Amino acid sequence: MSSPPPAAPRWPNPQTAAAVARYRDTGAWLDCTVAELAETIAEHEPGRVTHVFEGEACRVGDLLREAQALAAALQVRGLATGDVVAFQLPNWREAVVIDLAAALLGLVVAPIVPIYRDAEVAYMLADSGAKAAFFPGQYRGHDYAAMMRRLAPQLPALRLAATVRASNAQLDDTYEALVGEQRRLAGRPRVDPNAVKLLLYTSGTTGRPKGVLHSHNTGPVTLRKAFSHWGQRPGDTVLMASPVTHVTGFSYGIELPFVCGTRTVFMERWSAADAVGLIEREQVSASMGATPFLHELLDEAERQGTGLPSLRLFACGGAEVPPALIRRAAQVLQNGRAFRVYGSSEAPLVTLGFVREGSLDLAAQTDGEVVHYEVRIHDDAGHALPPGQEGEICVRGPALALGYADPAQSAESFDAQGFFATGDLGHLTPEGAIVVTGRKKDLINRGGEKVSAKEIEDILHRHPAVAEAAVVAMPHERLGETVCAYAVLRPGAALSAEQMLASMAEAGVAKQKYPERLVIVEALPRTASGKVRKDQLRKDIRERLAAPTR
Repeated sequence: MSSPPPAAPRWPNPQTAAAVARYRDTGAWLDCTVAELAETIAEHEPGRVTHVFEGEACRVGDLLREAQALAAALQVRGLATGDVVAFQLPNWREAVVIDLAAALLGLVVAPIVPIYRDAEVAYMLADSGAKAAFFPGQYRGHDYAAMMRRLAPQLPALRLAATVRASNAQLDDTYEALVGEQRRLAGRPRVDPNAVKLLLYTSGTTGRPKGVLHSHNTGPVTLRKAFSHWGQRPGDTVLMASPVTHVTGFSYGIELPFVCGTRTVFMERWSAADAVGLIEREQVSASMGATPFLHELLDEAERQGTGLPSLRLFACGGAEVPPALIRRAAQVLQNGRAFRVYGSSEAPLVTLGFVREGSLDLAAQTDGEVVHYEVRIHDDAGHALPPGQEGEICVRGPALALGYADPAQSAESFDAQGFFATGDLGHLTPEGAIVVTGRKKDLINRGGEKVSAKEIEDILHRHPAVAEAAVVAMPHERLGETVCAYAVLRPGAALSAEQMLASMAEAGVAKQKYPERLVIVEALPRTASGKVRKDQLRKDIRERLAAPTR
């Protein structure tokens, strides 16, 4: 049977023909899909273990056969090239199969972080126009199946809502039944490597999540560059504790083994003690994650009296990384080192970290070495600044996202030359490193999870006791930052922390977004033009936290 012609793309690729040619001609792009990479591996070595989940060794041939059956089941239900399939799963092997099945059909995968609840999930499924969604029945005390039963009536595009590993979800479709049909694909579509492959939602400063678009080509670029820059070898093992629904867990967990021939050992739930055991048992050579992961791993390694000799590197980012933590890693790890990296969902790993001998100071004091991006530092007028001067970090390169699902959001952040304005402030050093000094975006970085201040402010403003509210980042020993709310109350009104948290729960947002402190003030500090001085509020909460308790 001949392959059907590709459908018209829902999100046309905004990259210019010149940019596409440049990145293809330089070899930055592979010009294939992750499914095609998996098929090549399976053809020569079907028994190769590419992923380990919960102690289960997953072989590429088995994963691919399961993906082919799932793709055929989705195909017979009308899903076609360009349609969106969402999954809200923990670090389970089924996420790998769903990703491969989507690539076989040219579907767009939309991972949704498991901590999200009704409000966030409803928005993402509706905004993406998802036609299929996979989710647990129940997991960690939350009934995902019940949530989907509530949401389905308001999602007319959703054709298939399927549970994964659910015993009694009261829904007609399950992942296991779909795979169990053992169908064969009725014609394999031609998939354009420059078409959208990944729709990844990230917090926006307006309170509305932004759907980041990546193609089949942009995804593997950073993986290959990092693989080479860090001195990794085929067969190396990576420990991944970050969620598969984050850009780190998705790219460096799910897809790295197919792109670079490595093996990923996943953790479903982070535990430093378990991580030490896995590193030693599986001979893990590399890992990556936010600051709390590294801090707790070093504590546990010292407690157990091990230098984790197999671990050669730990890439640390997503939240503020203290220089002392990088130096401590050099002392604790027998043969390894940690280093700071910088990136985002839109621009994965702009820097790759200093790993060469004699570069410990640079690894500790900068946010990493720029390797495969073009970086400019712009002033408020958009003019490029020389090295050493602080401004907004703007980047361009073959791994950069295509843009946002909303063209208006793309227009705000991507310029005509293809540079992405990150919203972070910083400067370039003579060594070609980035030093991040702050940010323009009104986002709170809670242990690597970005929280929109405006989203929380909007919820607070709906409370009858609140006249005005402002939300800022508050220092946190483990997470780096967390959420603090300032409120001006209406005359005669009162608001307790418990009442504030109840309003968050009623709004149906993830608990990680709940403010951990409420400060009642008579007025918010403002500029002459009336804008809230959040810099003063951040200073105020730091002083309150530092003040001695009585």
